[in-house]
Amino acid sequence: MIYIFLADGFEEIEALTPVDVFRRANLPTTTVSIMESRTVMGSHNIPVIADKLFAEVDLSDADLLLLPGGMPGTKHLGECKPLCDAVISHASAGKPTAAICAAPSVLGKLGLLSGKEAICYPGFEDALVGAAISKKKVVRDGNIVTAAGMGVALDFALECLCLLGHSDAAASIHKGIIAD
Repeated sequence: MIYIFLADGFEEIEALTPVDVFRRANLPTTTVSIMESRTVMGSHNIPVIADKLFAEVDLSDADLLLLPGGMPGTKHLGECKPLCDAVISHASAGKPTAAICAAPSVLGKLGLLSGKEAICYPGFEDALVGAAISKKKVVRDGNIVTAAGMGVALDFALECLCLLGHSDAAASIHKGIIAD
């Protein structure tokens, strides 16, 4: 199961592009609100109804945990202790974890990027504690994928598919949506 976490102020494209790509690949994907409501307001005032509330999910079956960026969505993600505890446990066990735009800062502050190559939205580099800051737009280092921002949301989602062992699906989707 893939879990994508939503908080008020999330960047819509960074969350919904991966949802679309993963569902095209027929991978079970659940959007999870960390707010008190399933309706989460994106950073551009687009309301999205999450599949579940955080309290309703059991992350023990997680194949991938994904944090979209956006502000103040990223701030809310980083302040959600149960989410941060789950991300630490998941990533520390070597399981696939991904964050885009400002959200890699959450991983960095949790100590999950130390010794890894990573990227984030410009201005958040100081929060990537212990990471080697990449010049690439999408970076995969071990079990973690990070990306610079909204403009690379598709490449980010496809790289996450590859991390999950679905390179053929990623290539097929890339071709089918005429990404080149």
